[in-house]
Amino acid sequence: MSRILMFLYGLVAYALFFVTILYAIGFVTGLVVPKTLHTGVAAGLGEAIGVNVALLALFAVQHLIMARPAFKEWWAQFVPRPIERSTFVIFASSILLLTFWQWRPMPEIVWEVGSPALRSVLIGVSLLGFGIVFYSSFLIDHFDLFGLRQVYLHLRRREGVNHKFMERSLYRLVRHPLMLGFLIAFWSAPTMTQGHLLFAAVTTAYIIVGTKVEERDLVRYLGDDYLAYRKRTPALMPLPFRKRTSAAQTRSSTAAS
Repeated sequence: MSRILMFLYGLVAYALFFVTILYAIGFVTGLVVPKTLHTGVAAGLGEAIGVNVALLALFAVQHLIMARPAFKEWWAQFVPRPIERSTFVIFASSILLLTFWQWRPMPEIVWEVGSPALRSVLIGVSLLGFGIVFYSSFLIDHFDLFGLRQVYLHLRRREGVNHKFMERSLYRLVRHPLMLGFLIAFWSAPTMTQGHLLFAAVTTAYIIVGTKVEERDLVRYLGDDYLAYRKRTPALMPLPFRKRTSAAQTRSSTAAS
Protein backbone atom coordinates (compact mmCIF):
# COMPACT_ATOMS: atom_id res chain seq x y z
CA MET A 1 0.00 0.00 0.00
CA SER A 2 2.83 2.43 0.80
CA ARG A 3 4.29 1.84 -2.66
CA ILE A 4 0.95 2.57 -4.30
CA LEU A 5 0.49 5.71 -2.20
CA MET A 6 3.96 6.93 -3.11
CA PHE A 7 3.23 6.33 -6.78
CA LEU A 8 -0.03 8.27 -6.51
CA TYR A 9 1.84 11.03 -4.69
CA GLY A 10 4.30 11.17 -7.58
CA LEU A 11 1.46 11.34 -10.11
CA VAL A 12 -0.13 14.24 -8.22
CA ALA A 13 3.22 16.04 -8.09
CA TYR A 14 3.72 15.57 -11.83
CA ALA A 15 0.18 16.74 -12.61
CA LEU A 16 0.78 19.85 -10.48
CA PHE A 17 4.02 20.52 -12.38
CA PHE A 18 2.28 20.09 -15.74
CA VAL A 19 -0.53 22.50 -14.87
CA THR A 20 2.03 24.97 -13.52
CA ILE A 21 4.30 24.95 -16.58
CA LEU A 22 1.33 25.34 -18.93
CA TYR A 23 0.11 28.30 -16.90
CA ALA A 24 3.66 29.71 -16.86
CA ILE A 25 3.69 29.76 -20.67
CA GLY A 26 0.48 31.80 -20.70
CA PHE A 27 1.66 33.97 -17.82
CA VAL A 28 4.81 35.02 -19.69
CA THR A 29 3.39 35.28 -23.23
CA GLY A 30 0.05 36.78 -22.25
CA LEU A 31 -1.87 34.02 -24.03
CA VAL A 32 -5.10 32.30 -22.86
CA VAL A 33 -4.68 32.46 -19.05
CA PRO A 34 -6.64 35.03 -16.99
CA LYS A 35 -3.66 36.39 -14.99
CA THR A 36 -0.42 37.34 -16.76
CA LEU A 37 2.67 39.46 -16.12
CA HIS A 38 0.71 42.48 -17.34
CA THR A 39 -2.69 42.02 -15.69
CA GLY A 40 -4.08 42.31 -12.19
CA VAL A 41 -4.51 45.09 -9.67
CA ALA A 42 -1.66 47.57 -10.02
CA ALA A 43 0.20 48.57 -6.85
CA GLY A 44 2.66 51.33 -6.07
CA LEU A 45 6.05 50.91 -7.73
CA GLY A 46 7.86 50.24 -4.46
CA GLU A 47 5.32 47.64 -3.31
CA ALA A 48 5.29 45.96 -6.72
CA ILE A 49 9.08 45.66 -6.86
CA GLY A 50 9.28 44.42 -3.26
CA VAL A 51 6.54 41.78 -3.61
CA ASN A 52 7.66 40.56 -7.03
CA VAL A 53 11.33 40.28 -6.12
CA ALA A 54 10.42 38.48 -2.88
CA LEU A 55 8.31 35.94 -4.81
CA LEU A 56 11.08 35.25 -7.33
CA ALA A 57 13.69 35.10 -4.56
CA LEU A 58 11.59 32.52 -2.69
CA PHE A 59 11.59 30.32 -5.79
CA ALA A 60 15.34 30.77 -6.28
CA VAL A 61 16.22 30.00 -2.66
CA GLN A 62 14.00 26.90 -2.65
CA HIS A 63 15.77 25.59 -5.74
CA LEU A 64 19.28 26.44 -4.58
CA ILE A 65 18.77 24.76 -1.21
CA MET A 66 16.60 21.74 -1.97
CA ALA A 67 18.61 20.68 -5.04
CA ARG A 68 21.90 20.41 -3.15
CA PRO A 69 23.17 16.89 -2.30
CA ALA A 70 23.82 17.81 1.35
CA PHE A 71 20.24 18.97 1.82
CA LYS A 72 18.93 15.83 0.13
CA GLU A 73 20.85 13.66 2.59
CA TRP A 74 19.43 15.58 5.55
CA TRP A 75 15.94 15.68 3.99
CA ALA A 76 15.96 11.89 3.58
CA GLN A 77 15.51 11.59 7.36
CA PHE A 78 11.97 12.92 6.95
CA VAL A 79 10.98 12.23 3.33
CA PRO A 80 11.40 8.74 1.80
CA ARG A 81 13.88 8.78 -1.08
CA PRO A 82 11.38 7.57 -3.73
CA ILE A 83 9.28 10.72 -3.23
CA GLU A 84 12.10 13.17 -2.53
CA ARG A 85 12.05 14.56 -6.07
CA SER A 86 8.25 14.66 -6.18
CA THR A 87 8.26 16.67 -2.97
CA PHE A 88 10.76 19.08 -4.51
CA VAL A 89 8.44 19.43 -7.52
CA ILE A 90 5.43 20.15 -5.28
CA PHE A 91 7.33 22.88 -3.42
CA ALA A 92 8.58 24.47 -6.64
CA SER A 93 5.19 24.32 -8.38
CA SER A 94 3.39 25.72 -5.34
CA ILE A 95 5.77 28.69 -5.17
CA LEU A 96 5.27 29.38 -8.87
CA LEU A 97 1.49 29.26 -8.52
CA LEU A 98 1.78 31.67 -5.57
CA THR A 99 3.89 33.93 -7.78
CA PHE A 100 1.29 33.92 -10.57
CA TRP A 101 -1.46 34.68 -8.06
CA GLN A 102 0.30 37.43 -6.12
CA TRP A 103 2.31 39.04 -8.93
CA ARG A 104 1.93 42.82 -8.97
CA PRO A 105 1.77 44.17 -12.53
CA MET A 106 4.08 47.07 -13.42
CA PRO A 107 2.39 48.24 -16.64
CA GLU A 108 4.73 51.06 -17.65
CA ILE A 109 6.06 50.16 -21.12
CA VAL A 110 9.83 49.98 -21.61
CA TRP A 111 9.61 49.06 -25.29
CA GLU A 112 6.91 47.87 -27.63
CA VAL A 113 6.98 46.37 -31.11
CA GLY A 114 4.34 47.92 -33.32
CA SER A 115 4.41 45.61 -36.32
CA PRO A 116 1.79 42.84 -35.95
CA ALA A 117 3.95 40.46 -37.97
CA LEU A 118 7.02 41.06 -35.82
CA ARG A 119 4.93 40.76 -32.66
CA SER A 120 3.76 37.35 -33.85
CA VAL A 121 7.35 36.35 -34.57
CA LEU A 122 8.48 37.32 -31.06
CA ILE A 123 5.62 35.38 -29.46
CA GLY A 124 6.58 32.42 -31.64
CA VAL A 125 10.22 32.70 -30.51
CA SER A 126 9.07 32.78 -26.89
CA LEU A 127 7.02 29.62 -27.43
CA LEU A 128 10.06 28.08 -29.15
CA GLY A 129 12.03 28.82 -25.99
CA PHE A 130 9.52 26.85 -23.93
CA GLY A 131 9.73 24.08 -26.53
CA ILE A 132 13.50 23.97 -26.02
CA VAL A 133 12.87 23.63 -22.27
CA PHE A 134 10.65 20.59 -22.79
CA TYR A 135 12.94 19.01 -25.37
CA SER A 136 16.01 19.48 -23.15
CA SER A 137 14.22 17.89 -20.21
CA PHE A 138 13.67 14.73 -22.26
CA LEU A 139 17.33 14.66 -23.27
CA ILE A 140 18.29 14.29 -19.59
CA ASP A 141 15.27 12.11 -18.61
CA HIS A 142 12.13 14.18 -18.21
CA PHE A 143 10.37 11.73 -15.90
CA ASP A 144 13.36 11.45 -13.58
CA LEU A 145 13.65 15.23 -13.43
CA PHE A 146 10.05 15.53 -12.23
CA GLY A 147 9.93 12.51 -9.93
CA LEU A 148 7.81 10.01 -11.85
CA ARG A 149 10.63 7.58 -12.63
CA GLN A 150 11.56 7.24 -8.96
CA VAL A 151 8.06 6.39 -7.73
CA TYR A 152 7.46 4.05 -10.68
CA LEU A 153 10.65 2.08 -9.98
CA HIS A 154 9.74 1.93 -6.29
CA LEU A 155 6.28 0.62 -7.18
CA ARG A 156 7.86 -2.11 -9.31
CA ARG A 157 10.41 -2.92 -6.57
CA ARG A 158 13.26 -2.06 -8.88
CA GLU A 159 16.43 -0.17 -8.06
CA GLY A 160 17.15 3.00 -9.98
CA VAL A 161 20.32 3.20 -12.04
CA ASN A 162 22.14 6.51 -12.29
CA HIS A 163 22.35 7.79 -15.83
CA LYS A 164 25.76 8.07 -17.43
CA PHE A 165 26.95 11.43 -18.64
CA MET A 166 26.00 11.77 -22.32
CA GLU A 167 26.74 14.64 -24.67
CA ARG A 168 24.11 14.77 -27.40
CA SER A 169 21.83 17.04 -29.38
CA LEU A 170 21.51 20.49 -27.77
CA TYR A 171 23.98 19.48 -25.06
CA ARG A 172 26.66 19.49 -27.76
CA LEU A 173 26.01 23.21 -28.29
CA VAL A 174 25.61 24.47 -24.72
CA ARG A 175 25.89 22.97 -21.26
CA HIS A 176 22.50 24.25 -20.10
CA PRO A 177 20.06 24.22 -23.04
CA LEU A 178 17.09 23.97 -20.69
CA MET A 179 18.05 27.28 -19.08
CA LEU A 180 18.78 28.79 -22.49
CA GLY A 181 15.20 27.91 -23.44
CA PHE A 182 13.89 29.85 -20.45
CA LEU A 183 16.03 32.88 -21.36
CA ILE A 184 14.69 32.85 -24.91
CA ALA A 185 11.11 32.49 -23.64
CA PHE A 186 11.41 35.30 -21.08
CA TRP A 187 13.19 37.92 -23.21
CA SER A 188 11.28 37.48 -26.51
CA ALA A 189 8.58 39.97 -25.61
CA PRO A 190 6.77 42.18 -28.16
CA THR A 191 5.69 44.39 -25.24
CA MET A 192 8.28 44.78 -22.50
CA THR A 193 6.70 46.36 -19.45
CA GLN A 194 8.58 47.22 -16.29
CA GLY A 195 7.09 44.13 -14.69
CA HIS A 196 8.18 41.83 -17.51
CA LEU A 197 11.65 43.39 -17.49
CA LEU A 198 11.93 42.83 -13.73
CA PHE A 199 10.78 39.22 -14.14
CA ALA A 200 13.24 38.54 -16.98
CA ALA A 201 16.17 40.27 -15.23
CA VAL A 202 15.72 38.53 -11.86
CA THR A 203 15.20 35.09 -13.42
CA THR A 204 18.29 35.64 -15.60
CA ALA A 205 20.36 36.48 -12.53
CA TYR A 206 19.07 33.32 -10.84
CA ILE A 207 19.89 31.20 -13.90
CA ILE A 208 23.48 32.52 -13.97
CA VAL A 209 24.00 31.87 -10.25
CA GLY A 210 22.08 28.59 -10.24
CA THR A 211 24.03 27.07 -13.13
CA LYS A 212 27.33 27.91 -11.46
CA VAL A 213 26.19 26.26 -8.21
CA GLU A 214 24.86 23.23 -10.10
CA GLU A 215 28.13 22.83 -11.97
CA ARG A 216 30.07 22.54 -8.72
CA ASP A 217 27.92 19.51 -7.88
CA LEU A 218 28.35 18.10 -11.39
CA VAL A 219 32.14 18.38 -11.16
CA ARG A 220 32.10 16.52 -7.83
CA TYR A 221 29.82 13.84 -9.26
CA LEU A 222 31.23 13.42 -12.78
CA GLY A 223 34.82 14.54 -12.25
CA ASP A 224 37.15 14.85 -15.25
CA ASP A 225 34.44 14.01 -17.79
CA TYR A 226 32.48 17.10 -16.85
CA LEU A 227 35.58 19.28 -16.56
CA ALA A 228 36.50 18.34 -20.12
CA TYR A 229 32.94 18.95 -21.29
CA ARG A 230 32.90 22.37 -19.61
CA LYS A 231 36.18 23.26 -21.29
CA ARG A 232 34.92 22.57 -24.82
CA THR A 233 31.25 23.64 -24.51
CA PRO A 234 29.86 27.12 -23.67
CA ALA A 235 27.44 27.42 -20.79
CA LEU A 236 24.43 29.24 -22.24
CA MET A 237 25.31 30.97 -25.49
CA PRO A 238 26.06 28.85 -28.57
CA LEU A 239 29.11 30.08 -30.46
CA PRO A 240 28.43 29.36 -34.16
CA PHE A 241 31.97 30.10 -35.37
CA ARG A 242 33.77 28.34 -32.57
CA LYS A 243 35.73 25.29 -33.67
CA ARG A 244 34.40 22.39 -31.65
CA THR A 245 36.92 20.15 -29.93
CA SER A 246 36.00 16.49 -29.66
CA ALA A 247 35.84 14.75 -26.31
CA ALA A 248 38.88 12.65 -27.22
CA GLN A 249 40.91 15.73 -28.18
CA THR A 250 39.98 17.47 -24.97
CA ARG A 251 41.02 14.47 -22.87
CA SER A 252 44.33 14.25 -24.77
CA SER A 253 45.14 17.93 -24.25
CA THR A 254 44.18 17.72 -20.58
CA ALA A 255 46.38 14.69 -20.07
CA ALA A 256 49.29 16.34 -21.87
CA SER A 257 49.07 19.41 -19.68
